[in-house]
Amino acid sequence: MKIGTLELVVIAIVALLVIGPNKLPEYARKLGQAMREFKKASDSLTKEIKENIVEPLDEVQKPLKEAVAPISEMEKEIKGSFKEVTDSVSSIGKPQKAAGKQEPPKEDAAAEETTQAESTKQEGESK
Repeated sequence: MKIGTLELVVIAIVALLVIGPNKLPEYARKLGQAMREFKKASDSLTKEIKENIVEPLDEVQKPLKEAVAPISEMEKEIKGSFKEVTDSVSSIGKPQKAAGKQEPPKEDAAAEETTQAESTKQEGESK
C-alpha cells in the first residue's frame, strides 16, 4: 500500500489536532526511530533467512537438478518415440498425402502386381 502526498497531509493535520503542536515533533521523532528499528530488524531477518534457508536449499537443489537432467532428456526421447509410433499406427489404412509417390509396403506390392497381371490378362482376352 502506497501513501501519496495528499494522504500524508491529511495524516499530519489529524496528528496536529489530536496530539497538539507542542508534542508533535517529539512523537514524529519517536515514529522515525521506530521505523528505523523496524527496517533494521526486517533487513536483518531477511539476511538471516537468505543465509540459513535459501542458500543451503540452492546447494541441495544443484546436485538434484544435475541428477534429474539425464532422466528429463530420456523422458523427452521416449515421448518423441512414442509420438512417432502413435502417428505411424494411426496412419495405417489411411491414404498417403501427395508428397510424392512412395512405394507401397511389400504385401501390397505383391497384391498390386497380381491385380495388374489379371487386368492385363483380361485386356488381352477382350481384344
